[in-house]
This record gives sequence, structure tokens and C-alpha cells, in this order.
Amino acid sequence: MTYFQFLGVFLFAPIAVMLILTWRDARAGRDMPGFDRHKVAAIIGVHVLLALLYTTPWDNYLVATGVWYYNPALVTGLTLGYVPIEEYTFFVVETILTGLWWSFLARRIRTQGEFRSSARGRWAAFGVLFAAWAFFTWQFFMAGEQWNYLGIIFFWALVPIFPQFLFGADLLWHHRKLVFWTIVPMGTYLSLADIVALTDTTWQISKEQTLGINFFGILPVEEVAFFFITNVLIGFGMTLMLSNLGWERFNAWKARGFKGLP
Repeated sequence: MTYFQFLGVFLFAPIAVMLILTWRDARAGRDMPGFDRHKVAAIIGVHVLLALLYTTPWDNYLVATGVWYYNPALVTGLTLGYVPIEEYTFFVVETILTGLWWSFLARRIRTQGEFRSSARGRWAAFGVLFAAWAFFTWQFFMAGEQWNYLGIIFFWALVPIFPQFLFGADLLWHHRKLVFWTIVPMGTYLSLADIVALTDTTWQISKEQTLGINFFGILPVEEVAFFFITNVLIGFGMTLMLSNLGWERFNAWKARGFKGLP
């Protein structure tokens, strides 16, 4: 299976389905309580841009250092830097798919209970996250080659969650059901799809730069971590950037001249 065939089957086809479902929801006038449904397309676009800007240097490092590599017979041969054009396409379509999935769920999952703002909770969540980031950063730089892939995943991916938690960890907890069902099914789906790509050698993962923990004998734990953490980034971002409560908090923070914690 070529890389573009993989994208067609496992990402473009589900996107087409989600677009049809989104169109049907719009026709039916299905609302999105607590969120601004008119901004969904724009916020997905923002996430696509952020994914390209933030992931490109990181992914080029992975390919340049041999953490992962692709089968030259199964890609077009067009590259930007060290990375095939198919990989950049993957950044875009994964973000679109997860964004559409979030939108589908946001029209169906109702948030229960009254929102309780908690600056202390946001600082606590940030503290736990920072400790996790410090651990994986240490592992990446100091613990040996086998930690390279897992260490750099969290060294790279946890940083954007810092501002998300400081701004809205309590908002994310309030919408925890939506966040959970955005992340877990999509992370699981893409991890299982990855087995097909690894079996067909569409891409391969360095055994020397991974911990050797493989699900089903082929799927490295690092790949599972990657697909889940990228969906965390998208799920958190969509929730915070489309939440009416989030916009109220942002506008209040803006009125204070962006002073202090939002």
C-alpha cells in the first residue's frame, strides 16, 4: 500500500463521510450547545496551519535521525526537507478528520452540570503536566537511544498544552465527556490503521530508538502515544477555541489588558 493509498483509505474516505454527516446536521439545523458552530471551519483551518508550522521541524528531525523512515517505493519521491509530501498531507487530513469528528460529537454530547471556574485547578493541572514534560525531556536527552522516539514525542507535544491548561483546564474538565470521546476513538482508530502501514512497510520505525514495547507484535507504544497526543492537541484546541465560556474568559482577560491568569 502506497502512502497516498493509505491516506485515501484511512483518512480521505472517513473525511468524506464526516462531511456528509456535517452537511446533514446543517440541513437539519442541529445545534451545538455551548459552542459557536459558525466558527468550526475557521478553527479547523487554524489547527491545520498550527499543525503544519509546529510539526514540520519536529518530523524533519525524526526522519533525519532515522527514528522513522519510509519505503521509497511506496511514496512519490517528492520531499520538503527530509519528509515526503505525503507526510505533510497526513498532518492536514488528520487535523481535518479529528476536527470534523469533534464537531459531530459536539452536536450530540450535552455537558451536564454548572461550570465552576478554578484558577487553582488550572495551576495544579499545569504543575502535573510540567512534571511529565520534565521527565520525558530528561529521558530524551539523558536516558539512552531507546528513549529517543517516546521522549521527543512528549518533549514536543506537551509544550502546547501548557497554555491550554493555564487558560482552560477547568473548561476542559467541564467538557470532559466531549473531550474523551474526541480523543479516545480517534486515537485508537489511527493507531490500528498504523498497523496496516507498518505491515505493508509504508513506513517503518527504528527498533534501536524505541522501547521495544509493541502491541500485536508490530505497533510500537510510541506510535500509539503519537496518535493519542496529537488528538489531545486537536481535541483540547477545538474545545477551548469554540467554547462560549472560553470566549467569555478571553474577552474578560482582554478587558484587563491580558494581565494575570485568564
